[in-house]
Amino acid sequence: MANAFLEISNGEKLSRDQIPHLPFDDFSKNVLSIVKDGGKVVQYFAYPDNETSSLKLMAVLRTDKLLAAGCDAPESYESFTKTCEQFHMFEREIAEQYAIKPEGHPWLKMVRYHPNYLNKPDVFGNDYKEDIPGNYDYYKVDGDEIHEVAVGPVHAGVIEPGHFRFNCIGERVLNLEIHLGYQHRGVENLLKGVQAKRLPNIVENIAGDTTIGHSLCMAQAVESLTSTKVDDGAKIIRSIALELERLANHIGDCGALSGDVAFLPPANYFGRLRGDFLNLALLICGNRFGKGLVRPGGVRFNMDDGIRATMNERLDELIPQVTHVLDLLFSTSTVRARFEDCGNVSNFDADKLGLVGPAGRASGIGYDARREFPTEHYDKIDIPEIKKPSGDVYARARVRYDEIIQSMNIVRSLINTPIDTECVNVSNFDLPASSFAVTVNEAWRGEVSHAVLTDKDGQILRYKVKDPSFHNWNGLSMALRDTGISDFPLNNKSFNLSYCGFDL
Repeated sequence: MANAFLEISNGEKLSRDQIPHLPFDDFSKNVLSIVKDGGKVVQYFAYPDNETSSLKLMAVLRTDKLLAAGCDAPESYESFTKTCEQFHMFEREIAEQYAIKPEGHPWLKMVRYHPNYLNKPDVFGNDYKEDIPGNYDYYKVDGDEIHEVAVGPVHAGVIEPGHFRFNCIGERVLNLEIHLGYQHRGVENLLKGVQAKRLPNIVENIAGDTTIGHSLCMAQAVESLTSTKVDDGAKIIRSIALELERLANHIGDCGALSGDVAFLPPANYFGRLRGDFLNLALLICGNRFGKGLVRPGGVRFNMDDGIRATMNERLDELIPQVTHVLDLLFSTSTVRARFEDCGNVSNFDADKLGLVGPAGRASGIGYDARREFPTEHYDKIDIPEIKKPSGDVYARARVRYDEIIQSMNIVRSLINTPIDTECVNVSNFDLPASSFAVTVNEAWRGEVSHAVLTDKDGQILRYKVKDPSFHNWNGLSMALRDTGISDFPLNNKSFNLSYCGFDL
């Protein structure tokens, strides 16, 4: 069957008329054919078309290219998830938001537990007295010796709410059910109705630890739609900021993993080193998480020779320290004994689930958007493939080890040449009518994507956000199968997924 999807570029401006609008049966056949041949789901969402008073579906898939197409949304259809697990969360989200039922979905449950956007009867049955996760009937395993362990949604740490329900026989976990969606944040709807100048402030708070990743996607989408050019200096600064974000979080994760196996010296060192890399972001823009740096058209702060010299001095101190502590962690036999063969996710399962980022690379999936769909300065940087075969905690930690070394080298290379940019301070802009753009970036957790559709008046019709955690939470559930429940904290840290990036 000939592929009816349109091949598009990362961050390409398109008229909505350019996007193939297929009969649903053709849309379905093409989607499943592409994924069966190894394609992956970047975006799959519904949106209302006010001009025709109808609902539409749109899919953005990736092979070695990005592919896009849409169709009219039926009231119900045979679930894609039955033959392609990657659609699992996307179909549940669409069912909740627009009451479009994927018939035969293997586990149709709500995602964020809110009434659908159109005030239509929901598709989840009549068991919900209120739209909150606690009223959901959890998955049950029958047996006299089966017991359940419930963790959360309120946790001991200062973190967002999330509930974990274990079905166990003794210490052995048979199934882990993960419940999120307690916050009802409404981020995507908020992005539709605000003034343009507020978009950056909202987007950089989607997930505070992924400020740069989400801000880049938003800025690139707006730049594409408004035909705004970004100078080379701004592209370099943005790339540095994205790598500093990766470094701070990967180093923090290594510290958390150290703490979970009670190896306290590297845990303490990594905590301090994480702060040092956050302070490098502070040096650039005055905020440790990079807030206020990225804006459509460029960046708000330049990196003069003095800042670059200071960063070089600090990196001279930090790189040997980071390398030493990493070597200490990974050369310790007791640590490796806990990391290895713990929480395995096979390459087959990871591929079927569509895992991205370090979680995917730890299971042998080498995909990295910096290499496959480069933006900013990454088309001028060699990004070697990093992947591991074992899919366990050790592999997920070792991918972070390799990416920390890689990112430190990238930052060092980028600050060793003069950087100059025209700073951007104004975020007012007018979007073109009936247009579409989708952007993809490799944030520290993996593939982040934003898709923006405008209506005939140039207003945002649909703003769709996809955080990598949306793909990867089911990977954590898979990692716990047939594992001791005491290994949950270690596995959870090895994924370190986002509650708020999921709860949009």
